[in-house]
Amino acid sequence: MHTLVFATNNQHKVDEINTIIGENIRVITLKEAGIEIDIPEPHDTLEANATEKSSVIHQLTGKNVFSEDTGLEVIALNGEPGVKSARYAGEEKSFQANIDKLLNKLGDNTQRDARFRTIVSLIWHGKEYQFEGICEGKIALSQTGDSGFGYDPIFIPTGSNKSFAEMSMEEKNQFSHRKKAVAQLIDFLQQQP
Repeated sequence: MHTLVFATNNQHKVDEINTIIGENIRVITLKEAGIEIDIPEPHDTLEANATEKSSVIHQLTGKNVFSEDTGLEVIALNGEPGVKSARYAGEEKSFQANIDKLLNKLGDNTQRDARFRTIVSLIWHGKEYQFEGICEGKIALSQTGDSGFGYDPIFIPTGSNKSFAEMSMEEKNQFSHRKKAVAQLIDFLQQQP
């Protein structure tokens, strides 16, 4: 069994990853590793922020580490909120404030195509590997559902008429950008001795 430290303080992401990752990989949270820091995300790409998070925790622990950075990219807003998704409406990382800002900026624009993009950064025995997952969809006119987190109440993946927040975790994982990136991570680990 492989053991990985997951470089995040977001319990929602930990819960979601644990439904994906299976039983052959043990995920240790930062809290379980005794690390209580807020890892900076100073870069202007998801790739660089994912690397920052995994690198910081690898340097602190010396262990195999993975992190992820996810952005919602809305076509009509030139890719916003993108890398700033978590802090779109301010540093306090309010899900509701972020949703409100996004819906207000979009207004009644009929071009509502968007995608979630996840980059997973794995540091495995000192070397970094990256994996990408993308989920295409649309931004709803209003919020629906009360599951999930972040922009889930306003994101409807292509192939569904429900928002992520109306889906069970199993349903969401059929579409999820995070699931797609983590599946590549799992494939990589299964090939390691």
